[in-house]
Amino acid sequence: MATLNLASLLEDSAAAYGDREAVVLVRPDGQTTRLTYAQVNGAANQVANLLVSRGIQPGDKVALSCPNLPYFPIVYYGILKAGATVVPLNVLLKGREVAYHLADSDAKAYFCFQGTPELPIGQAGHDGFEQSAGCEHFFMITADPAAPSPIDGTETLGQGMSGQAPTFDTVATDADDTAVILYTSGTTGQPKGAELMHRNMHSNALTGEALFGADASRPDTYLCVLPLFHSFGQTVIMNGGFAYGGTVVMLPRFEAEPALRTMAAEGVTFFAGVPTMYWGLLGALDDSGVDVKALAANLRVAAAGGSALPVEVHKDFERRFGVTILEGYGLSETSPVASFSPFGGEVRVGSIGVPIPDVAMKLINPDWSEVDDDPDAVGEIAIKGPNIMKGYHGRPEATDEAIRDGWFRSGDLGKRDADGWYYIVDRSKDMIIRGGYNVYPRELEEVLMEHPAVSLAAVIGVPHESHGEEIKAVVIKNKDHDDVTEDDLVAWGKEQFASYKYPRIVEFRDELPMTATGKILKRELS
Repeated sequence: MATLNLASLLEDSAAAYGDREAVVLVRPDGQTTRLTYAQVNGAANQVANLLVSRGIQPGDKVALSCPNLPYFPIVYYGILKAGATVVPLNVLLKGREVAYHLADSDAKAYFCFQGTPELPIGQAGHDGFEQSAGCEHFFMITADPAAPSPIDGTETLGQGMSGQAPTFDTVATDADDTAVILYTSGTTGQPKGAELMHRNMHSNALTGEALFGADASRPDTYLCVLPLFHSFGQTVIMNGGFAYGGTVVMLPRFEAEPALRTMAAEGVTFFAGVPTMYWGLLGALDDSGVDVKALAANLRVAAAGGSALPVEVHKDFERRFGVTILEGYGLSETSPVASFSPFGGEVRVGSIGVPIPDVAMKLINPDWSEVDDDPDAVGEIAIKGPNIMKGYHGRPEATDEAIRDGWFRSGDLGKRDADGWYYIVDRSKDMIIRGGYNVYPRELEEVLMEHPAVSLAAVIGVPHESHGEEIKAVVIKNKDHDDVTEDDLVAWGKEQFASYKYPRIVEFRDELPMTATGKILKRELS
């Protein structure tokens, strides 16, 4: 079997473009830290030497909790160089959840960001340490690398790296070895760890040329606001950016106005985000003071994924920025990208595009049989290709349920038009069954957002004594539409939808609960 290590994405670019900026960190006060490819690679080599010196062996699992800071790629690639497996953890996990992930992944070491008053994210300080009891080694990532550890008997990342050589012979891992374990969101049951092989992640990162016209001779500047612990930001922004010698501009958290100012100041050419980020940018644009024409002149690619992009947001962004959003689709289990709207070609608003090179997709029934080839037929999306995970860590039964003959069943319901373009109908678990009729929330959300008073909407099912479920819309109002009432929207919906579909219940809120990746957290709505 061929050898391959995902860290080669960094190493190859460091060899070819050592003096080129790899990472730019933009702090809340506007100050920046800039690291070249040579510097990032040298620091990652120090992390690899640190891990080897502490007895970490090829195949061991090493967890990482860190927001979008230069420490993330440095530790990430350092773990890979040592031949170990990276286990990125959501920085918003609580103590009990951190303990679960460390135990479930069999982590031997844990790198945890301490947090600062400006960035109090994640299991900082003592909390992270207390949950690492099962790990042999704990390293605290501090804002000041020279600062001592605030916990007796532990060391900081800076202390551990001190004196370590900036050179390292990367372990020759097998292409089928597990490079990364990405945990699913756990919307049902306990989160499961998807084992992604080196070849899974490597091939997905290298789709940048086909999907976005990436070219190392004309490197892109990527705005990194998608959290790097998540598959979208990790593959499309970090791994994809490093693969083509790009510059990754990091904001530790997404805020619309700072993001717009950073895009203008750094000449960002590539923006990728989830739909709520695009919605936020559009809402902040007029008050940001940013020269939209200048910003748009630099912007080359706008990519969306993570959840369905509302049609109105799609159209408004193109009108304001002059760039058509390319919508794609994927899951942690698919490394993540499975389909995308073709770059430079026709875009069908509302579609997730076509399968990426070397990947196949089809629609299936619950029994795995293929859905009839009918543009109106709805089925569960199944995916096959070099991006499909090895399986769920320690869960052979769950793996067998999800993968058959190389095909992975996604849990997402979709349709396919006559030209092979796919459209997400909804998550199978989000589908509402009202009085025996199937209702797809996304369809209702799209139409609701056409109402001038609606800025953002989430449609859910709530228990009902006779219908089983009733349809409820949770809405954020647009500015200057305070006079609209719940009854107004119910009446308007009655005109737009079939009688079994329209929302009978409307609730206004100032904000919607969201995951760390910007997805609306429907399970917290009721």
